[in-house]
Amino acid sequence: MIIRSARFVKSSTKLNDCPEADRAEYAFIGRSNVGKSSLLNMLTGRTKLAKISSTPGKTQTINHFLINEEWYLADLPGYGYAKVSKSSRKQWSGFITEYIIKRKNLVSLFVLIDSRHEPFESDYDFMEFLGLNQIPFARIFTKSDKVSSSRIEKNITVHDKLMLETWESLPPAFISSAQNKMGREDILKYIEETLTFFEKRP
Repeated sequence: MIIRSARFVKSSTKLNDCPEADRAEYAFIGRSNVGKSSLLNMLTGRTKLAKISSTPGKTQTINHFLINEEWYLADLPGYGYAKVSKSSRKQWSGFITEYIIKRKNLVSLFVLIDSRHEPFESDYDFMEFLGLNQIPFARIFTKSDKVSSSRIEKNITVHDKLMLETWESLPPAFISSAQNKMGREDILKYIEETLTFFEKRP
């Protein structure tokens, strides 16, 4: 897939404020500071599409971008540690949950996981929630340039083994690096191939 255009549409704090669900949508989420903004900029080829911050939990709204005038990219607030109040985190949790469960045009959710680390409980609690609610998702292991390939392989093996304790099969997985653009073509190809899933809906 060639990214010809990418433009910001709007920020939302509740499901009803999101853009009309008339196009396929792909959402990105992960623990705070997992490298989500860098990944989105790398995928779209726009250095400032998503704002990068050194403060974990900076994204507090659902930010929609229209890609190629064809499909929506949704940047979701991170989960896990964030320098915000407990009441704010609870509020985000509520509207993110509603979005994930009720957003009719959501084709797939990308769960970003830091490839440098073994599993975090919050990642697997979240993916368990997705599974129980039958939400299609794929995993993206980020920051692969910051660790050796052997370490990445070992960590992903641990992740897969943990998932297979309760899952019948593994969701798709990609290894990425915002620095050297690793994974970009594979992720965009996956999006291109699954766009028709939305088009075939009645």
